[in-house]
Amino acid sequence: MDININKKNTEKQSNPSNDISDGGSSSCQIEIHGPLKKEIKFFKEELEKEKDKFLRLFAEFENYKKRIQKERFDIFRNIHEQILIDLVPILDDFERGIKELKKYKEEHLVKGVFLIQEKLIKILKEKGLNKIKIKKGDDFNTDFHEAITQIPAVTENLKGKIIEIIEAGYILKEKVIRHAKVITGK
Repeated sequence: MDININKKNTEKQSNPSNDISDGGSSSCQIEIHGPLKKEIKFFKEELEKEKDKFLRLFAEFENYKKRIQKERFDIFRNIHEQILIDLVPILDDFERGIKELKKYKEEHLVKGVFLIQEKLIKILKEKGLNKIKIKKGDDFNTDFHEAITQIPAVTENLKGKIIEIIEAGYILKEKVIRHAKVITGK
């Protein structure tokens, strides 16, 4: 490496007896020759490559964080959905239990179980679970209903209609998680 450095008053600065400058300004000039220019250019290119590599790595890490966050959200959503699906049979049990308790005419007992059922339904509705609204005589819709059997229709207008509801269906945030089990007329 060959560097020429020209400074004014270099002798005064190197001489310890001259601590005070003569009031003139000193300037530093560096002349860069061929091999040094190539080396500087090489290091600038290397710096740009490393900078690019760092930015790509940083972007990749940000994408990784977003992907992990999305996967985590999906896992919690799936667990939430599965818990609600698992609670649907309990709603069926409550309905059957209340029907049986009404046979014994124990009003306080029926009222207590009914209040528990209503509380559970309220909580599940807050979480996005809703019962599919159907009644006898509605049109059969494969999007919401599952025909477990067909029986001959008593009248012509009951053909292709729901004659009996065996089990209620449920929707979780616009997704059918259990089709209503029905008997249709043929």
